[in-house]
Amino acid sequence: MSKKIGSENLSRRMLLRSAASVGAAALATPALAQSAIESLIAAPRRGAWDDQFDAKGSSRTVASVATNNPVLGPHAPINIQQAMINYQMIVANGGWPQVNPAQTLRIGVVDPSVQQLRQRLMISGDLPQSAGMSASFDSYVDGAVKRFQARHGLPADGVLGEFSIKAMNVSAQTRLQQLETNLVRLQSMSGDLGRRYVMVNIPAAYIEAVENGRIALRNTAIVGKIDRPTHAINSKIYEVILNPYWTAPRSIVEKDIVPLMRKDPTYLSRNNIRLFDGNGNEVAPETVDWNAEKAPNLMFRQDPGKINAMSSTKINFHNPHNEYMHDTPQQGLFNKLMRFESSGCVRVQNVRDLTSWLLKETPGWDRQNMERVIASRVSTPIKLAEEVPVYIVYISAWSAEDGIVQFRDDIYQLDGATELALQTTTGIEQSAGPISEQDFLPQ
Repeated sequence: MSKKIGSENLSRRMLLRSAASVGAAALATPALAQSAIESLIAAPRRGAWDDQFDAKGSSRTVASVATNNPVLGPHAPINIQQAMINYQMIVANGGWPQVNPAQTLRIGVVDPSVQQLRQRLMISGDLPQSAGMSASFDSYVDGAVKRFQARHGLPADGVLGEFSIKAMNVSAQTRLQQLETNLVRLQSMSGDLGRRYVMVNIPAAYIEAVENGRIALRNTAIVGKIDRPTHAINSKIYEVILNPYWTAPRSIVEKDIVPLMRKDPTYLSRNNIRLFDGNGNEVAPETVDWNAEKAPNLMFRQDPGKINAMSSTKINFHNPHNEYMHDTPQQGLFNKLMRFESSGCVRVQNVRDLTSWLLKETPGWDRQNMERVIASRVSTPIKLAEEVPVYIVYISAWSAEDGIVQFRDDIYQLDGATELALQTTTGIEQSAGPISEQDFLPQ
């Protein structure tokens, strides 16, 4: 496990403010819960949904979830404590109702279950009470569902599908416990993280490049599957390699490449993978007995190029796990909902943007020069002028300064609640399985 950054003491004023708020939450009573529910039900009922359409408002609610405030930092514990206070109030007031519609709910649908949906969204703060308790799924509900989806890392399409319903029906008590668990994690990362740093959040499967306390860049990522997890670590990025070679680990050689060569002797040449002995001499694939009991004791190295497993870029940081960040030729994987597909390394969408940010203080490496080298297909290692801290963390719940509370699936089942891991086994392959020429991945 990684070495933790020492947490700083919170200021006396912040602590007193939090304590006062927690005390207020503790005073909540069942009577308050009943009055809260009654106020929702008695809210002004709207008429037909078609006189309320506001597409711009719907898109604005989703945009409002985005923030330039980083997940980590000195204010992160205070922000999540405020969220905990709000959720303590929700729990004390009876939580929120389950939403179990008999049909798929989307804009235009009229169904009694929309009333439960409205109530659920009002209690969590995604829908204003002024929207009323109509059974119509109007544009206000559409915007609220999209906001909820964005806060939970789901595609903000406004359709109440399987994953959205599962996330919505996690109890308020469980969400409160998730916030409490992540408070401890955030407190351990509340010290001085550096003027410039990179954060990889494993459950969120995305990357933040932070400069002077603000997010300069955010990248979608693919991280390790549950049986080959990405390790949490505090480290430093020291090198970028443009047009990297990829050397296949022994495990992939034995389990994947040798069986593929038995089926298709042209596999190595078609994938630009060459063999080298211990003295650095190249070995012709046709001279190897691929049916031998043991895999050949050779280095399997893939040349730089578009089909290279790391494509254009490899980003190295100090760690004992042989993990790194890299580009990939399989860009379509970034569009998947469940981006837990790697064997531990972190694949980065739009990696050249991140590389440009990392190299901007390294003389001679502007974006134009970087692109020129990539086009040359010549492997080029670049040492950063100043190493950039990287924090690979497991934060499944947080709240930024704007008060937007974010939740993600407990993909590695570390939060202690079965409910939070519901989505991790649906729609993804649990076994790594054999690789193919379309699925050739680095370890």
